[in-house]
Amino acid sequence: MADVAPLAPLSYAPDLLPQVVAPPYDVIDAELRRTLSARHPENVVHVDLPSGEGAAKYAEARRLLTDWQARRVLVRDAQPGFWRYAQTFDPPGGGERRTRRGFFALVKVEPYSARVVLPHERTLTGPKLDRLELGRATRTAISPGFMLYSDPERALDAHLEDGTPIADFSTDDGVRHQLWRVSRATSVVRIASALSDARLLIADGHHRYETALALSGEIDAEARAAGHRVPERAEHHYFPVLLANGDDPGLVVFPTHRLVHSLAQADLATLLVRAEELFAVTPASGAVEDLASALARAPEASLCVVGPDGRAALLVARSDVDLESHPVLGKRPAVLRQTAVTLLHDGLLEHVLGISPEAQAAKTNIRYLQDARAGVAALGSGAGQLLFLMKPTPVSVVRKVAEAGEVMPQKSTFFYPKVPTGLFFHTLDPTRSVS
Repeated sequence: MADVAPLAPLSYAPDLLPQVVAPPYDVIDAELRRTLSARHPENVVHVDLPSGEGAAKYAEARRLLTDWQARRVLVRDAQPGFWRYAQTFDPPGGGERRTRRGFFALVKVEPYSARVVLPHERTLTGPKLDRLELGRATRTAISPGFMLYSDPERALDAHLEDGTPIADFSTDDGVRHQLWRVSRATSVVRIASALSDARLLIADGHHRYETALALSGEIDAEARAAGHRVPERAEHHYFPVLLANGDDPGLVVFPTHRLVHSLAQADLATLLVRAEELFAVTPASGAVEDLASALARAPEASLCVVGPDGRAALLVARSDVDLESHPVLGKRPAVLRQTAVTLLHDGLLEHVLGISPEAQAAKTNIRYLQDARAGVAALGSGAGQLLFLMKPTPVSVVRKVAEAGEVMPQKSTFFYPKVPTGLFFHTLDPTRSVS
């Protein structure tokens, strides 16, 4: 099913990486962009988030990439291979230091209808248009995606060669990054073969993947219109990703909390009365540590809500409710109705508070944050009306939803740490084939 191939990327010199990598484009604000661009003249942010307006900024990204290759700031790797990768990090909110492992590869882009690459979240039009224009101008995949495969026995680990990493550095967020080349021919063949029957779940990078799929079709059409034969394994048919084992205990999903604001009326007492239609409601301490402890002990489909006066409650989904007859949740398939994030978005945010799906997508009345303490502080300062604290959505639930052909509300998952941009650049040349 999945066509996984080794990379022969353009890349920076390993010793330059600490100065030139950046977080993904969608988590970079104006201040961070200024910091990154000042750090090094060839920092990847200059091409991933180019300066300027309109078409000019995409042309600037193309010019810079061409210049960097001419000056050998970026050099193509002569030998295709996979790249084993480890990120060692402190979890958001505390806890013991963890290591997440995976490897970089190319994955052939397929429409979701092929059921080879599975999405789990809805995407928005705006980010896709921006990424599409950048891809059209540069003909380069600058930022990788992040996908999960299932390998409960961890059989692939034996083929991911060990040894001295070619790069070992830390970024501003305290994350340690290590890269190893996996180029032994037998290892490359066995890894690709082992994943040939896999279904891959997009963990992060839905917009980037959908952009790659659209670009693949556009480049195909252009080449054929010009009378050129397009190789089956042409570069533009593939997308660079970090692949990680979804069954690895080192892979963890963190929660994303919801701060509701700017509603004409959002009263905690009224909400709790209405919430009893779906949840067993138990008063709780408003202290963040106590709420986190209550959530950790609670069943999977649970959440907490906090009001601006510090009052709080634990909400645990009731098993005796006929959700099929609910005016909003009844429209959802059973696999989604069982998740806390859907119960919140459909059963409370839309049905009780009146925040439409369109307003939710536009973040009109919802601010998403990973730090529960920051949410409580925002409530205290008057910047919010209600704070919903979430449990992390297990990878098994995400995969179950995706394999059923469904998608979850946005920000249902938070995979940390983010995969940095700038480790590899994959060109989209229809005359070049991957190995």
